[in-house]
Amino acid sequence: MQTSKTAAKHPQATVQPNLGLHLRYAFEPGEQHGATLGNPLFELLAAVLEYGSIRHAAQALGTSYRYVWGALRKWEKTLDQPLIIWSQGQRARPTQFAERLLWAERRARTRMQPHIEALRADLSRVLADARDQRHQIVSVRASHDIALPVLQRHVADTADLHLEIGFQGSMDALRSLNERQCLIAGFHVPVLDSAMPVFAKVLKPLLNPSTHALIGCSRRTQGLIMRRQLQGQVCSVADVARRSLRFVNRQPGSGTRMLVDYLMKEQRVAAGQLLGYRDHIEHTHVAVALCIASGVADVGIGVEAAALEFGLHFVPIVQENYFLACLKENLAQPSIQRLRTVLAGRRWRDILANLPGYEPAAAPGDLLVIEKTLPWWRARAAAER
Repeated sequence: MQTSKTAAKHPQATVQPNLGLHLRYAFEPGEQHGATLGNPLFELLAAVLEYGSIRHAAQALGTSYRYVWGALRKWEKTLDQPLIIWSQGQRARPTQFAERLLWAERRARTRMQPHIEALRADLSRVLADARDQRHQIVSVRASHDIALPVLQRHVADTADLHLEIGFQGSMDALRSLNERQCLIAGFHVPVLDSAMPVFAKVLKPLLNPSTHALIGCSRRTQGLIMRRQLQGQVCSVADVARRSLRFVNRQPGSGTRMLVDYLMKEQRVAAGQLLGYRDHIEHTHVAVALCIASGVADVGIGVEAAALEFGLHFVPIVQENYFLACLKENLAQPSIQRLRTVLAGRRWRDILANLPGYEPAAAPGDLLVIEKTLPWWRARAAAER
């Protein structure tokens, strides 16, 4: 029989009603990247789960068995739930509640990853703004893209430039630009003329060649992300529907959602045939991959780097150009000029070449002619000729 070495029994334990969540941050030596949020409870539980015992977890964390055991007992009292169980003669391990807690926390943190990255960038700007008046800031609203935080760090290191990134769908990003809530908007369009009607319907009204400037940034591959057990069995959205697999979708207004809608129309798949199309929505590529890795969904659409992060299988579908847009009236601003210089540099090309599923745009940093670059404008120009 499995027992819990706790001070009290928990027959029908519930979280205490006055239990609250407190977030804090600190200025410390060194630099922290990404969306990591330190929390001693989850660090302890993850270590016990990974190393199979409290003693080995304590060694890995560089602390004592007594400290780890005491901390776990304290957390059990705080949460009013048992966290560690074991059978006689066997090593201690997390309870099912503790494993669910670990998974739920990781899922929540992954969902919030782009927002946490943006918040960390905003907070890191506090000292930079106070110390360096030459520090340039570019406010960016953009469709979620794994390469943008990489670019954010690159321009900070090489050009004393801070990208203040807020992730939202392509449509909302362009709206923010037009409402002057940001200097730069990021959006993506598939290299696929047959998808033109779907993207043109949403994006064309938001981009005007007379008022907007288009800047090359990167090219990436989007495809189906799935559990490795499905490798060779699923190659299209139609396969997902036919096999009644659970699909995790992206939010309306995002470029990836437009891609999903295009693929469904092309393959004659109705919304009702795709399980999860309406009621399972995530806002980032990483969140989609995590849902699949954790077993909440079977298939989704996203970038290859997100699939590889969670050890998932990836089936490429289409290449996309990721563009940056700004108002022409702001092109002369030093911060935008500095950003374009970095994008045009050799180092940015090398970074993209080493990021799975990415490659440099045809002309990164260059000003592109909208009528010649975006498929719906190209069609119009050809008709006029």
